[in-house]
Amino acid sequence: MISLRRTTTSDIDFKSLVKLLDAELAIRDGDDHEFYNQFNKLDSIPYVVVVYNESTPIGCGALKNYNKNTAEIKRMFTLDSFRGKGIATKILSALETWAMELGYDYCILETGIRQPEAIALYQKCGYQQIENYGQYENVTESLCFKKRLNKFSR
Repeated sequence: MISLRRTTTSDIDFKSLVKLLDAELAIRDGDDHEFYNQFNKLDSIPYVVVVYNESTPIGCGALKNYNKNTAEIKRMFTLDSFRGKGIATKILSALETWAMELGYDYCILETGIRQPEAIALYQKCGYQQIENYGQYENVTESLCFKKRLNKFSR
């Protein structure tokens, strides 16, 4: 049975999934990994979702404040053996719901051009590509997305 739990970055299951995420990104990002890694420090991310299959953690995602009306999606990951089963969509939806509860109107995120599965997920879930923001402004390997949260559809 799939279940989802809200937690924080101190959660041991979240930390173990992030280690796997970082190992995968180190391969995908290659020489660019250290640049991206500096923007993923856990101490600045207060809201975390971990998804479980029975008692096994299989995916995660997180939210952090970007500005007063925008939350940034961070640390999205699903174990390879559970990809293509809607887990990431559940995580993203849970993060969007939480963002709305926190009073945010928008979610933004950055993903790399070497992550076609992530790009497809975000587009499928209604995210529109925007100009790269903040630290990603002139980074050609990054794609940034934004979604207006519909507070009336949930």
